Amino acid sequence: MIRAGLFFWAGSGQKSPMTKPTDQEIAAQARTAALVIAGGGLLAIFAPAIVQVLGLQPRYEMLFYLMSLAAFIWSLVVTWKLWQKTREK
Repeated sequence: MIRAGLFFWAGSGQKSPMTKPTDQEIAAQARTAALVIAGGGLLAIFAPAIVQVLGLQPRYEMLFYLMSLAAFIWSLVVTWKLWQKTREK
């Protein structure tokens, strides 16, 4: 039963899960990581101004800093994985 499903899936024109990523997929992931880095940097830079304009407590400024730190860590992991994928070529 499973084999029949796999043969149908493989013959349907969809990518199999074991195919290597194309250059376009790698570039799309790199662009996403770049946008997250830029967004995290802008959030860290403008966090004091956002808090002041909105009249929020200072703890929200720390929350913005933690969000930008999470964005930087996520993008570091993504770029590391991209680097490993391109190294295999």
